Amino acid sequence: MRPDPRPRLLVVAFSPLRSDARVLRQVGLFRERYAVTTLGYGEAPDGVVEHLRLPDGVVAWHKDRRLLAARRYETAYRRAPVVRAAEELLAGRRGRFEVVLANDADTLPLGLDLAPPGGLHLDLHEYASRQSEESWRWRVFVAPYYRWLLLRYGHRADSVSTVGRWLAREYRREFGLVAGVVPNAAPWADRTPTPVGSPLRLVHSGLARRGRSLHVMLDAVRATRRDVTLDLYLMPNDPAYLAELQEAARDLPQVRFHDPVPPDALGDALAGADLGVFVLPPVNFNYRFTLPNKFFDFVQARLGIVVGPSPEMADLVRSHHLGVVLDDFTGEALAAALDDLGDEDVAGFKAAAHDAARALSAEEQVRGWVRAVDTLAARVNG
Repeated sequence: MRPDPRPRLLVVAFSPLRSDARVLRQVGLFRERYAVTTLGYGEAPDGVVEHLRLPDGVVAWHKDRRLLAARRYETAYRRAPVVRAAEELLAGRRGRFEVVLANDADTLPLGLDLAPPGGLHLDLHEYASRQSEESWRWRVFVAPYYRWLLLRYGHRADSVSTVGRWLAREYRREFGLVAGVVPNAAPWADRTPTPVGSPLRLVHSGLARRGRSLHVMLDAVRATRRDVTLDLYLMPNDPAYLAELQEAARDLPQVRFHDPVPPDALGDALAGADLGVFVLPPVNFNYRFTLPNKFFDFVQARLGIVVGPSPEMADLVRSHHLGVVLDDFTGEALAAALDDLGDEDVAGFKAAAHDAARALSAEEQVRGWVRAVDTLAARVNG
């Protein structure tokens, strides 16, 4: 059997890969031209030549608190259960991958240990040192660890990307990292906007996490004078919070909770709605400057979009005339916006999403990854 002539690319992420939309886009982008090996949780993504599966029982974020408190950060990293499990899976692989694509700061030292001859590209999904800064424990114990990690290892990455312009600016200011921007764009979908419904159909998809203040949408449905429905496709990350939301919506028959759907089926689920809604109070840096998967999912579903005054999303909504940017992050502001919208406004937003769908698709937005990885591979293969 002839050896695979394609460059060998390792994509590593400490996440369940088949439900990590950003990592799946990386795999889908490179699996034809590269021999892609993945390392992460869960089953193998489609199209890879090999998958190194992390044990399900190993918790990705577990670190020794005593080592963090003592600021023994190198030891804390090397003793983290997920790092040890990954090292076992990668034993004997040093120099075997031409390029490593490391997702998030936690995978960076591990990827560098492999000494890929082409180099390593680091993709930072969020702002690592400010992910949960609303928690004092995070600020005191965890944030300094991530600052150390990026200051110690970040400059050794051959290229870097992140999800938005504001995060890229902050990575450069704080750590001197020059990061390209690759948003969490969804693949282009060949759809036509549906007529505006009566009642007006609202939809939201994502994580059922307390800090995301999903009750704001329930407050708006309760307060608006407009006849609306709200469909929620929520991942049960916090089952207790999801149960609270369901209890809070018992008097709102127009609110429907659905089981989550896989990324490749989400577009069809969303496309029956009129407006995608995401109102995220800025309780931390990442929330303030969020530009999530769901924004681009809404575009590909040909929906109008309603967001709070989050700069990254607001800029795109305004520049492409996709919908409404609220004055604040409250249910009252959302209800007032719904009251003011006419059907012709919503139809115009859906038409604008259709016009912008190609430009805001993954096929256009992921070129930064292509340039970065191809440049590194060319170091080895001429």
